[in-house]
Amino acid sequence: MAPHPFKILSIEETTITRDVILSLHPDVVVDFREIFLQEPEKELMKQYLDVEHAAETGQSQTSKRPPRLAKCQYDVVGSDRIPEYHESVIDVEQKKRVRHEVVGKEKQASLTLWEFQHLLAACKKSEMFQKAIAEFKLPEGFELVVEPWPYGGLDIGAESRRYFQGLCFAQDTRNENADSNFYAYPLPLIPVMDAHTREIVRIDRLATGGKGDSLTGQTHSERILDHCQSAEYVPELVPGGTRQDVKPINITQPEGPSFSVTDESLVEWQKWSFRVSFNPREGAVLHDVHYDGRSILYRMSISEMSVPYADARPPFHRKQAFDFGDGGAGNCANNLSLGCDCLGVIKYFDAVIVSSDGEPKVHPNVVCLHEQDNGIGWKHTNWRTGRAVATRMRELVVQFIITLANYEYVFAYKLDTAGGITLEVRATGIVSVVNIDPGKTSDYGNVVSGGVLAQNHQHIFAARIDPAIDGHKNTVVYEESHTAQWNKVTNPNGNLYEIRKTVVEKSSGVDANPFDHRVFKIINSSKKNQTSGNPVGYKFTPLPTQKLLASPGSIQAQRALFTNHHVWVTKYQDDELYAAGRFTLQSQLEQGGVHDMAARKDDVADEDLVVWNVFGLTHNPRVEDWPVMPVEIYQLHYKPSDFFDRNPAIDVPSTKNNASVLVGKDCCSGTEKA
Repeated sequence: MAPHPFKILSIEETTITRDVILSLHPDVVVDFREIFLQEPEKELMKQYLDVEHAAETGQSQTSKRPPRLAKCQYDVVGSDRIPEYHESVIDVEQKKRVRHEVVGKEKQASLTLWEFQHLLAACKKSEMFQKAIAEFKLPEGFELVVEPWPYGGLDIGAESRRYFQGLCFAQDTRNENADSNFYAYPLPLIPVMDAHTREIVRIDRLATGGKGDSLTGQTHSERILDHCQSAEYVPELVPGGTRQDVKPINITQPEGPSFSVTDESLVEWQKWSFRVSFNPREGAVLHDVHYDGRSILYRMSISEMSVPYADARPPFHRKQAFDFGDGGAGNCANNLSLGCDCLGVIKYFDAVIVSSDGEPKVHPNVVCLHEQDNGIGWKHTNWRTGRAVATRMRELVVQFIITLANYEYVFAYKLDTAGGITLEVRATGIVSVVNIDPGKTSDYGNVVSGGVLAQNHQHIFAARIDPAIDGHKNTVVYEESHTAQWNKVTNPNGNLYEIRKTVVEKSSGVDANPFDHRVFKIINSSKKNQTSGNPVGYKFTPLPTQKLLASPGSIQAQRALFTNHHVWVTKYQDDELYAAGRFTLQSQLEQGGVHDMAARKDDVADEDLVVWNVFGLTHNPRVEDWPVMPVEIYQLHYKPSDFFDRNPAIDVPSTKNNASVLVGKDCCSGTEKA
């Protein structure tokens, strides 16, 4: 049986794609970057899904299966040894190329992990870099660590070459633990590599001063780490050890999970059904989301994230990662651990990745699926009889976690028993730090440990929601609640407030407005709720988080125009998936991103549209973020609004959990004998 069009490429399909590409470039070196599923054109897929869902209800229809396509991103290296970036789309079943693009040198392909290895090798062989390191007198037992980073935005007028940079630290090896925290010992050097020649071409020397010091002054001593302190986080190295009074909490499901997974992609749970896929850029993606047979979403994903730093000293104006566009969230996904990252009865999904020679291999356990309890779902007590009826809010969680050098991000789609979808982001990991002179403080961040300055920065995310509210012709309306004018007839006591509704007619950006309780609704104006008479829809309230703080016109701001608004509404076009555009690495200006999509001023009322939700964290570090920060949690809630004829969770059983027990003298009171 042919795989479902939303199912990720198999090992065999990836191998076919690689072989087709190699056959088309017989006399040159091909370095593969990515091979992954090219999702079908939406019009073809809509026809296919209509037939698929009709078959589920016993109706007989036919539709042609969309072609099975693979996107291949690769470099062709000719006699000049300068890589030329190509993107091709391969029809896997026909074993032929159906689309091909040679991307100009003014745009840079996303980085790969094997390119990072080139930077490490270049540092080892560079006499310039070795001499720079030798200027420091490191304590005995400390070894150099170079952490590769994307170069950031090119300065105006800079030559458009491909660069990589490294942040430098030292690791204390005296404890003989490979996981000892090297971030506690930052070194004020950044080696810069020309990716084409694979040579270190420059060493950026960093200022280590504090308030009132020069932006470029070299004020540090040669004993650069003498004022730094150990900051361990792995359990065996934590001073004083870990807590001994923590008793286990077990999540048990004695009858197994309530969900089922078919074809390694179709998930069915309660009244929900959807497909899960995974790609190297966005990570986990939800497709064709239905509740009780009714369509809600065509596609949902995290599209982009920009992390700009606010240290005014050069070269930190370049310190701005686009963690989805620069290197791909999926590429940095963790292999999740049973009983650690997800609890309960777990289903894992694997991905397929390729090495530079195009050889595919399984990337295991990149997505976990599990159920969890999220407290009371609804409750009411009849005060006359004393009877209380309560149900629990259960969620089905689709989760993936990425590690990007120092930071971790936990992304989760949570579908609940009341027809809601929560998109959750948790930020954790280790704050990015630089060296600061002893006894000094800084306007550019907070001193979190001896010699360690954690720089101020932002994390700004963009979620992409491709709605299908009872069909694909949808409209975005935002509602506000305003104080009504005093009126002797209509508002004689002044307690009335009025709801004002605004239809988003043209593609554009709109901001959050908590002062007027601005709520966005994605509606299907052709389908009415039989009770209220209002159009069926889903609503969300955008998080009123701070937008990008870099000055308008700056390189940081120009590269991330998607951050200008909390909500964007654009008309659907195939392959428009990325809020900051296809190419973010070393960009100077966002091109092809949501800002350009909105600038078309397309009609978006009663159209196939896309909603982009932008939110973020302005992170001015605190000492408590060190050495590893507790999670910062952000949640976007998408809830039905006149979509159903009643509370959709009214039929959730109000069963009692018989595993719950009282604290008593024989259990859990602290007085029981060992």
